[in-house]
Amino acid sequence: MAAVLFVVFCLLAILVSASASAADQDAFIGVNIGTDLSDMPNPTQVVALLKAQNLKHVRLFDADRAMLLALANTGISVTVSVPNDQLLGIGQSNATAANWVARNVVAHVPATNITAIAVGSEVLTALPNAAPVLVSALKFIHSALVAANLDEQVKVSTPHSSSIILDSFPPSQAFFNRSWESVMIPLLKFLQSSDSYLMLNVYPYYDYMESNGVIPLDYALFRPLPPNKEAVDSNTLLHYTNVFDAIVDAAYFAMSYLNFTNIPIIVLESGWPSKGDANEPDATIDNADTYVSNLMRHVLNNKTGTPKHPGVAVSTYIYELYNEDARPGSVSEKNWGLFNADGSPVYVLHLSGAGTVLANDTTNQTFCVAKDGVDQKLLQAGLDWACGPGKVDCKPMLQGQPCYEPDNVIAHSTYAFNAYYQQMSKSPGTCDFKGVAAVTTTDPSHGSCKFAGVVGTNATIINGTSLAPSSNSTTSGSPSKYLFNDGFVTSSVIIGALLMSAFFL
Repeated sequence: MAAVLFVVFCLLAILVSASASAADQDAFIGVNIGTDLSDMPNPTQVVALLKAQNLKHVRLFDADRAMLLALANTGISVTVSVPNDQLLGIGQSNATAANWVARNVVAHVPATNITAIAVGSEVLTALPNAAPVLVSALKFIHSALVAANLDEQVKVSTPHSSSIILDSFPPSQAFFNRSWESVMIPLLKFLQSSDSYLMLNVYPYYDYMESNGVIPLDYALFRPLPPNKEAVDSNTLLHYTNVFDAIVDAAYFAMSYLNFTNIPIIVLESGWPSKGDANEPDATIDNADTYVSNLMRHVLNNKTGTPKHPGVAVSTYIYELYNEDARPGSVSEKNWGLFNADGSPVYVLHLSGAGTVLANDTTNQTFCVAKDGVDQKLLQAGLDWACGPGKVDCKPMLQGQPCYEPDNVIAHSTYAFNAYYQQMSKSPGTCDFKGVAAVTTTDPSHGSCKFAGVVGTNATIINGTSLAPSSNSTTSGSPSKYLFNDGFVTSSVIIGALLMSAFFL
């Protein structure tokens, strides 16, 4: 793809009618906030970014007082966490748990909208020696909330790695690692009795990497698959078009195996790294953009839920808000974030339709470019449309003008697509052109050819009501109106370009 560094996030509205527990509640997208940064923004800066991007749900990996104070009176729903290094103490002492709740929850509500407590993190796989006290820790925390009359507002659970689910495909055969049944059964009983939910960390990236080629990349990234490529559960005949749904349904089936059928699931972590070591070739900007964008569309827009529970969406927290450059481990461990420490976006999630979550351009410098490797006939058709019905000033691409070179359809389409995108004020859906265009933060200007949208330059804005061609359009195309030296070259006169409107509108 042509876009490699991205800037604004354009997504669908944060609330749609679905949930992990009941269809009459709303699904949401949240974000994890890690702090392993060499230059961690202060809490006020973090909250300013959350508000600018209209993020209404966050998960903290601790219960930092300064962060909770900064989140006060914002309306943002907050999940606080008991770190693993505090779990043993809380799980062995009701008084310690009560003090933790008093200090980290009671002291901050109602000003800070704390709605959940994540007790530990992947305890069964990351800290197995604490597993015997895990359920006690949850119960002690919950008892303290009951005493403070906060148990209805603040739910208690513990996030699990999906690796505790064995034989996860087909999902209908999945079961929890039986060595942990002595923990899982009382844990699920607690979640059921306290009207809480199972917290699950879902990382299709790792499933894909560890499959040695068995799992197709498209299947991990939510990319469309032909029906004959979809995974089918031979027991239920349910079709699975992505890894995410298969893992979530595997958890549902695993709970059913233990006779728990009414516990909802919230995915507390899911994401894709934008950069990796040499042995991680699929940790890229484009794949991170594709996965997270499709994930958010899946949760917020499709309302399809999972094959086992259609219409019951699974609220999900993206991992994570910032790239954590100080995090130990591989390159990919440091590059899961949506933003850099200075607040600049790592990439853009660009979906069709207007949205409010992660929709604000924090640098006001984004561009629309032609994608690499796409059908040149579609590029040509988009170029014709932009220079015709789209009312773009294409004179700079004429021979002898600054943007004539390089003389090919990709370069000329990029100029025209971007000019249209800028004159439409970067509105959602104006950088699509039947799927051959994408938004980027990389300035495509070259030499004396300066693109509209560069800070400090002036773009000619032409008011109009024509909408850019959308990938949702099903109308057929018409012949190109341009002839080029290499098969495609810009004409000085746009003859018949208006005919292209039938192709796009």
